Amino acid sequence: MRFGFADYPVPFCWNPSDPAFSCAANVLSFLFLAIEKMISTTVHEAMPLITDPQVAEEALAFVRQEGQHSMAHRQHAKGLINAYPVMEEILDELMAVYDDLAATTSVKYRLAYIADLEATFTPTFTMMLNNADTLFAPGDDRVASLFLWHFVEEIEHRSSALIIYDAVVGEPWYRMRMAPSIFGHAGNAMVTVTNRFNSHIPLDERKVDATSMFGPNVKLALKQRFPSLRKFRRFDVPDYGPTQRFYPHIPLRVQAVAAMGVIASQFPGHNPARHKLPALAAEWLARYDAGYDVTKWYSAANTQTSEG
Repeated sequence: MRFGFADYPVPFCWNPSDPAFSCAANVLSFLFLAIEKMISTTVHEAMPLITDPQVAEEALAFVRQEGQHSMAHRQHAKGLINAYPVMEEILDELMAVYDDLAATTSVKYRLAYIADLEATFTPTFTMMLNNADTLFAPGDDRVASLFLWHFVEEIEHRSSALIIYDAVVGEPWYRMRMAPSIFGHAGNAMVTVTNRFNSHIPLDERKVDATSMFGPNVKLALKQRFPSLRKFRRFDVPDYGPTQRFYPHIPLRVQAVAAMGVIASQFPGHNPARHKLPALAAEWLARYDAGYDVTKWYSAANTQTSEG
């Protein structure tokens, strides 16, 4: 997949109507590069432990697809780095975090890590695809098309990581017990990246505090509301600009359904194949099969409409 990121500059705030989601997507592009490298390393280490030929085939297909995702997100990352060279240093730091994870933890733990993260993708990405009209359509078509493709393919292979984990480890309660450690690690990595974005990307480029994806900065809000709190060290927090409510156009009940799906995905007995799939995923696959240019999801549609 080639998304044309080299054709013209890649904006940091690629969806001006939703700067917080733009920041979050940029974080995800970097995170996917680091995690997908760890996935490749881990699955190849686990291959000798897989005795079922069908599972082995699933594992190879899974890691190859993740490799395709990595190559595509590398195009996005290169575009951002060309515009903001400091982002290469940020990406290198994030890659080092996951290289260290691969070097210092067991295959068992990393398979649980991959299975736990992948399990959350279907409910989360379903919510995003169901709200693509606000999250993606108003933005840069290259970035939007990249994420639509990736999210559809994550939903397509939604069971792969769990199939591999069950074949090699087969301990559902271990996966659940490791969830706090796993999401703590991933969360810390994302917080580090957002803080680095705040420090190195000018506010007029990012528009909002990059940590908006984690919710309001309570300490900063209290300091602004009660200036006398500034004398206390715990309230000595920097102001990186306004905080935007995350997913402002998505009803809270829809967000709650996705959150419950994420929680449920960590319990033993979870079966991703039972999840109701978003209509956009079926539409994307149908268009792809019909030869539609999915690397220009919105602009190709506009071109075809005008030509028609």
